[in-house]
Amino acid sequence: MNRTLLGGLDDLLGATEDLYTDLHAHPELSGQEHRTAELAAARLTAAGFEVTTGVGTTGVVGVLRNGDGPTVALRADMDALPVREDTGLPYASTVTATDAEGHETPVGHACGHDMHVAWLAAAATLFGTHRDAWSGTLVALFQPAEETGAGAQSMVDDGLVARFPTPDVVLGQHVMPAPAGIVSTRPGTATSASDVWRIRMFGRGAHGSMPEAAIDPVVMAAATVLRLQTVVSRELGMNEPAVLTIGMLRAGSKENVIPDEATIGLNLRCYDEGVRARAQNAIRRIVAAEAHAAGAPRAPEITPLESYQVTDNDAAATDRVLAALRGQLGEDRVAPMGPTSASEDFGVLGRAWGAPSVFWFVGGVDHDTYDTLAREGRLAELPTNHSPQFAPTLDPTVRTGVETLVAAAGSWLAVDRSPT
Repeated sequence: MNRTLLGGLDDLLGATEDLYTDLHAHPELSGQEHRTAELAAARLTAAGFEVTTGVGTTGVVGVLRNGDGPTVALRADMDALPVREDTGLPYASTVTATDAEGHETPVGHACGHDMHVAWLAAAATLFGTHRDAWSGTLVALFQPAEETGAGAQSMVDDGLVARFPTPDVVLGQHVMPAPAGIVSTRPGTATSASDVWRIRMFGRGAHGSMPEAAIDPVVMAAATVLRLQTVVSRELGMNEPAVLTIGMLRAGSKENVIPDEATIGLNLRCYDEGVRARAQNAIRRIVAAEAHAAGAPRAPEITPLESYQVTDNDAAATDRVLAALRGQLGEDRVAPMGPTSASEDFGVLGRAWGAPSVFWFVGGVDHDTYDTLAREGRLAELPTNHSPQFAPTLDPTVRTGVETLVAAAGSWLAVDRSPT
C-alpha cells in the first residue's frame, strides 16, 4: 500500500533536494524562521492543505481532510543554530543574524532541521497527490524553536490542541550521524531530558597586582567547574546515566583586572526524573558552597534557560512504526538503538494532545566515509549534529526520510487494497 502512496517520489526528489539546499543556504535562528515558514506554507497550500501560519510565532500547521479514518500528525522542526558553517559545500550558509540577546552571530543548519522540513514538505505533497490511496486526516506541523526547547510549547500555548484535529498518533524523525539510509527507533526512552542553566557568581574586583583586595570570581568559578564534575562521577551510581557539561565560562575583559563576576553555562542530561532532581540539587549545593567558601558578597544567581523532557515512545505505536519501516526499507536498513543523550521537545506535542507519539532517527552519512572511519577506529572524528562540519549527504538521505514519513503515517492512514 505504501508503494501507491510513494508513487511519483522519483519525480519529486529533484524539487525536494532543491528545497533542502535552499533552506540550508538560508538558515534562520529560533523564533525567526519567517522565510522557512513561508516556503513550508506554500508547499502545503499547493498540496491542498488548509494552512494556518503564525502558530506559536512562526509555526505552520497544515490540515488535509480526506474522509473518515484516523488522524495522524507529522512534525518537522525548522530552526538553525548560531554556528558558522565549515562544510565547504557549494550551498553552505554564509548568513549572519541578530540573536535574542542582540548579538550578531553566524547562522548554520548544523542540526539537520532543513532536511526535516524538506522531508515533510515532500511527504505532504505525496499525500495530497494520492488521496485515493488513504483515508483520514493528516496534520503537518512545521515547528519553530526546537533548539531553545520553547517551540513545541509555544505552539501548544497558542491553542494547538483546541484549534486543530486531535491526532491518534504524533510522528517525527531526525537526521543523525549514522550511515545514510539506515533508520532506528525503540519503544520507551528515545532521547534524554535536558536542562540548560546560566550561573552568575559574584566577587569583588580589584587591580591584578593586588588580589588580596579582591574576592576573585574567576577562581571561584574555576573551582566550581571542577567540583561540578564530581556530580556524575561521585554522586550518581553506575546505573544512573547522566551528562553534565560546562559549555561556557566567561569572566573579565583585561589581563590585569580582576572582575566583579563570572558566568558559567551548564547543560545537564538524564533519562530518569529522580536522577535529574538529585543532580540539580547537587549543582545548586556546590555552586552555593563554593561561593560561600570564597566569601562572595552575594549569593549566586541560577537562571534556567532551556528545559526538555524525556522523549518517550509509545510501545504499541512504535511496534507499528517499526513494522512499517521494515516493510518499506527491508529488515537490513532498520537498526536497533539505545536511548540517545541528545534532547528534543517533540514529546511536548503528544503529551499536550494526550496522544501516543513515536520519534525515530535517519542516518545521513555517506556510506564510504562512515565505513572508512569505522574500519580505522576513527568514528569519533565523524561530525555530529551541532558541529560546524555537519551536513547530511543528499543521496539517499532525502529519499529515505520521505519514505519513512510516508510509510509510518500510511500504517494508520493507507487504504487496504489487498484482495479479500
